[in-house]
Amino acid sequence: MAELSHYDGEGASRMVDVSTKPPSLRTAKASGLVRMAASTLRLILDRKAAKGDVLETARLAAIMGAKRTGDLIPLCHPIGLDSVEVELTPEPPDAVAIVATVKVHGRTGVEMEALTAVSVAGLTIYDMCKAVDRGIVIERVRLEEKTGGVRGGYKRDGSGRADA
Repeated sequence: MAELSHYDGEGASRMVDVSTKPPSLRTAKASGLVRMAASTLRLILDRKAAKGDVLETARLAAIMGAKRTGDLIPLCHPIGLDSVEVELTPEPPDAVAIVATVKVHGRTGVEMEALTAVSVAGLTIYDMCKAVDRGIVIERVRLEEKTGGVRGGYKRDGSGRADA
């Protein structure tokens, strides 16, 4: 098993030095699901939530979250992203699927940025709908695939398990 890269030989936390890595195109796709009451999904789809358009607000929040990942995760490199795409797909009767795809030409991967985008989108949906549904659940936030870098690609297999 690979060693944890965010600790030095004595166990002290450290930011990984990527200065010698060549820049390359790196992508990551993450997904998640927000479950809610069917009436809450209907409210979202009818654009009748008191706080406004839930899905478009969640999309903007996801993009902003991806861009701020380095400020949120202590040892994550702050990087200038080239692209953040967020898909929010209603899954009647009671869910919204979230998929975020992030790209950068850089020295480090963007898995954390994709995962952050999905998480922030889910949290935004919760925040905008909590007045009518406190039972909302954000679930299955996970990395689906990544490309680029020294270790190459990764893709989750169809069973939901990692397939390195």
